[in-house]
Amino acid sequence: MSIRPAFNIGFILTFIIITTALFFQYILMLEPCPLCILERIIIITLGVIFLIGLLHNPKHSLVRRLYGQIVATASLAGLAVAGRHTWLQNLPKDQSPECGEGLNYWINTLPLNEVIEKIFAGAGDCVEVAWRFAGFSIPEWSLIVFAGFFLYGLKLFIKGH
Repeated sequence: MSIRPAFNIGFILTFIIITTALFFQYILMLEPCPLCILERIIIITLGVIFLIGLLHNPKHSLVRRLYGQIVATASLAGLAVAGRHTWLQNLPKDQSPECGEGLNYWINTLPLNEVIEKIFAGAGDCVEVAWRFAGFSIPEWSLIVFAGFFLYGLKLFIKGH
């Protein structure tokens, strides 16, 4: 049985998610925060994994399980980032991080390890909830999406199909 349809669906979903993120940024003018950018990078990574799997169309169960492990691992990273982002958005106002210089400034002036620390510490713009759908913010939707990809990766890892 071909696994291409499953990889195709995963690729299409990641494409739709990135297209939606770009729509929010360039049409609705919602500027992404550092954690949003990390979430996008992880979605793009998942999209590349799905595209490679789609083109490769592995026949052997062991290789399919390896793809599952990679998808699950990348999704766990996404869950961690989206979880942190959601947590920051739900902090009381007096405990929220303040707005600072921004990601471009950090990348241009700080060593990589400090940039990573600052990204995960969050910034004031990471706390702002600029959009909601069905009561969920963008990071909360990201959490749901990453959980879905994680469960799919786990299924693939356990069953191999």
